[in-house]
Amino acid sequence: MDNNTNLQHLTDELTPEQKSTMRERFSILAPISAIYALFYAFCLYKNTAGITYPFFAIGSLLFFFLCMKKLGISVKKDSIFLVISIILLGISTCLTNDARIIFFNKLGLFLLLMCFMIHQFCRDIKWDMGKYMGSILLSCFGSIGKMVQPFKDGNEYRKEKEGFGKGMYVVLGLCIGIPLVMVVLFLLMSADLVFEQMVDGFLKDVNLGDFFKVGLLVIVVFFFVYGLLVWFLEKNLSDEVKNKRTGEPILAITVTSVLTLVYLLFCGIQIFSLFLGNMELPTGYTYAEYARRGYFELLTVVILNCILVLVGMKRFRESFMLKAILTAMSCCTYIMIASSALRMIMYINMYHLTFLRILVLWSLTVLTLLLTGLIIQIYNENFGLFRYCMTVVTVFYLGLSFAHPDYWIAKYNVAHMEEEYTDFYYLRRLSADAAPIMAEAFDEEEETLIRYKAMRTDDIEDMDWRTFNVSVFVAKNKLE
Repeated sequence: MDNNTNLQHLTDELTPEQKSTMRERFSILAPISAIYALFYAFCLYKNTAGITYPFFAIGSLLFFFLCMKKLGISVKKDSIFLVISIILLGISTCLTNDARIIFFNKLGLFLLLMCFMIHQFCRDIKWDMGKYMGSILLSCFGSIGKMVQPFKDGNEYRKEKEGFGKGMYVVLGLCIGIPLVMVVLFLLMSADLVFEQMVDGFLKDVNLGDFFKVGLLVIVVFFFVYGLLVWFLEKNLSDEVKNKRTGEPILAITVTSVLTLVYLLFCGIQIFSLFLGNMELPTGYTYAEYARRGYFELLTVVILNCILVLVGMKRFRESFMLKAILTAMSCCTYIMIASSALRMIMYINMYHLTFLRILVLWSLTVLTLLLTGLIIQIYNENFGLFRYCMTVVTVFYLGLSFAHPDYWIAKYNVAHMEEEYTDFYYLRRLSADAAPIMAEAFDEEEETLIRYKAMRTDDIEDMDWRTFNVSVFVAKNKLE
């Protein structure tokens, strides 16, 4: 049984309306998705943080806008925050050389684009955090499951039109022919040395490996975005939010009451020994031991408390006593966050800044605001907790991303070099974001600057017009 027979069998049981829908969406989505896949490869292939990233962010939004317009779907006006955030993440990526920030930028771009699509196709006004996160995961896997859809839709389109247009046949021919040509070239080059030398001379400026990878990337992106759009168009996500507040509140009250008593005792000790005790160390502890041991345990408890408060609100029936206990637990969590922050500040005062330590203080600030949102929802069930949390995390992350943490790490650590502890090894490994400070603080002959330049050499030399990065460009000028 050939491919056409298989496709015919798959569509035999479809209604005329379904077949019409498949033909219509193929004529709309196939050419736009193919163009977007080429655009995606141009912007992102072997391009970690180049100048094309802002254009990629804007182009991705325009792609979705165009698809929705062609499909007769209106863009919701309250999407402006998501649109601006996506563009800002694209801009931030080409302004920094920090691999950690670049990774989080890319993750943020993906998550915000998914949130944007879900918001357009679903009535998500009453969705909670669990519903939204589950929908993002479900959409990712659902789009993978729909990656065969272009074949089904294309078959219906071909049958109605009695064949594809000449342009489509050319595209299909290239998609089939180019991989075959590459395989045959490889075999023939292995079979004959003269032919291999001739091909090498003819294609001396062409990397066949890159050519194949770009082609594969274009194909994967095409099928993924086509499948993603079909997934949303078929309304696979339910708008309904089920009421799961069926648990007996006595159970939650019992568990949280015991925990809250322990927290009250702990917080009392923190207030009198740490806050009112001039932050003096316990006997036998160093700053490193006290801060490290205290922070990670407290962070775990803070996260656990946030989960418990969320579960208490979403899984158990309403109870005034439960609300009061969850509020008390949240207030204790504020004190734990403050204790964690003070411990980390003590550690920074002694051992200076690193990216992880900045991230710790950033996360504690964000957790404080998220906890505030949880308390608000305890007393106002209609409060949009997910949107509030997404807004807080996005705004604060954009601030972190544009701040270039490595620049401030270098600035702070260099300013405190005269103190007892200075980690020159860490300074040498900072990204190009720190170049202005490093070039100013160290002489050309100093080992720290020499090794820092050596670490940045590859970034500077590999930059071209497509991978142009502002931070790397500034570093190149400062370090020359």
